Amino acid sequence: MTDAQETAAETALRTTGGAPPDDVVSAPIPLLEPREGIPPVVADAESLASVVAAFAAGTGPVAVDAERASGYRYGQRAYLVQLRRAGAGTALVDPVGCPDLSALGEVLADTEWILHAATQDLPCLREIGMVPSRLFDTELAGRLAGFPRVGLGAMVESVLGYALEKGHSAVDWSTRPLPEPWLRYAALDVELLVDLRDALEKELDRQGKLDWAHQEFDAIAAAPPAPPRKDPWRRTSGMHKVRRRRQMAVVRELWTARDKVAQRRDVSPGKVLSDAAIVEAALAVPANVHALTALPGFGHRMGRRQLEQWQAAVDRARALSDAELPQPGQQVQGPPPPRAWADKDPEAAARLAAARTAVSELAERLNLPQENLVTPDSVRRVCWEPPAERTPDAVAAALTALGARPWQVEQVTPLLTRALEARA
Repeated sequence: MTDAQETAAETALRTTGGAPPDDVVSAPIPLLEPREGIPPVVADAESLASVVAAFAAGTGPVAVDAERASGYRYGQRAYLVQLRRAGAGTALVDPVGCPDLSALGEVLADTEWILHAATQDLPCLREIGMVPSRLFDTELAGRLAGFPRVGLGAMVESVLGYALEKGHSAVDWSTRPLPEPWLRYAALDVELLVDLRDALEKELDRQGKLDWAHQEFDAIAAAPPAPPRKDPWRRTSGMHKVRRRRQMAVVRELWTARDKVAQRRDVSPGKVLSDAAIVEAALAVPANVHALTALPGFGHRMGRRQLEQWQAAVDRARALSDAELPQPGQQVQGPPPPRAWADKDPEAAARLAAARTAVSELAERLNLPQENLVTPDSVRRVCWEPPAERTPDAVAAALTALGARPWQVEQVTPLLTRALEARA
């Protein structure tokens, strides 16, 4: 970062919420361009070996990003990986041509990785052998520092004074060859991540929040892969309309059939059959293909073979015995929805109201989102089933058991301890 850029960044960061002052906002913002141009896409073993060697010889942290084809392809695999490091420059790696990037991950194992919204990219990076041991998340850093907008473009603009190209974030990154404008966009995503990280580190340190951020980053890096969702079909959009168990069985059968087709064709499930169509079929439980065709989402554009495939799924649900039908979704553990607390346990409702008010006020004083101060679920659980001894030590232990980091425990324990004394 140049001296002028650093001065502008510090000026922007010291204003409320990280927004630049009025005179900076009104000034024209230059469009960022790749400093070394657009690098060639690495898609073979020999080129990858050169990138591995270059990044192993580089210095300092490494900026990392990944592009997926959400909404186009099945799953969340990476279709492009972008990296940038001092001494190595920028690399664009094609995981289709180079599906195993573990060698690259190994040479960067002891390096700090800089990502924006790390939890979105880490699963697909893990699939190709890239797992950081420590990281810096610029989006999360922006949240902790109190920025009102934490998208990468907004952060780069307000902190570093540059505008990033827009318009390619939701394209089909499985397209080959990738168009040059897309590659420019991808390269720019890592162009200033190191500069952004350095500016945010200074601001977090100024606010006394740098240790908080490090605790959050360490927790992300240490988190195990998320387990597979139980009954993922229950997350079908519009599921709240489905009340009867037989109808739920139709959703389950259609969702499962659709998932198999989508996986086989490597396309997004929504492109095979929409959630809205699944729900319509579940509500109607059609007796035959003719009745199915009359439903929204199963019109004349759908071929006879496809219609028979979906009707077969409906027929499987219709043939199930009552004992085989799915049970209504129920919370296996944890508190009920807060709206039901006043009737079920007025004292718990009073505790929750007091806790929410206290957490909201503290988050506002600290200039950070409430959910980053403490998760709403943790607050609900402590208020619904308080520790036997409602002491600060007991509350701190309960929060720690729920996954709260030490800085969160320190900030929130006094609030929750007082809230647990609230009465209806």
